[in-house]
Amino acid sequence: MSDTKTGRAARGEGAAFSAEERAAMKERAREVQAERRRAKGKADGEADVLAKIAGMAEPDRVLAEGIHAIVREAAPDLQPRTWYGMPAYARDGKVVLFFQDAGKFSSRYATLGFNDPARLDDGDMWPTAYAVTALTDEVAARIRELVVRAAG
Repeated sequence: MSDTKTGRAARGEGAAFSAEERAAMKERAREVQAERRRAKGKADGEADVLAKIAGMAEPDRVLAEGIHAIVREAAPDLQPRTWYGMPAYARDGKVVLFFQDAGKFSSRYATLGFNDPARLDDGDMWPTAYAVTALTDEVAARIRELVVRAAG
């Protein structure tokens, strides 16, 4: 059994996580530390989110800025923070929604995603993520509607 799972991973074949996923996990560990500092009044989630958005490439930065403005206006009770290196918005410490720029995992498009605490339940099946390629008036209105529902 010379071709064990461990041997393949050591050679870089069939690795369990991509480089992007490993980077996201490292970012998450830093975020947990920042959350602890925030709990002690030593860190600012809004500043972390704005810094993350500022570091995005075009056109995702424009999308993220617009979505951030919509969330802050439509659901001011959600707390901005980062989550796996992405701008996110939480209620009671749990991430309700997040924005994943296309560059995060070398995707074709940016994504607006919702987690379990989002109050979007609609029957037996509903979407939890949306591809976002442009922030038109129609798209912004739909996002505002989703954010209001998700925030409850």
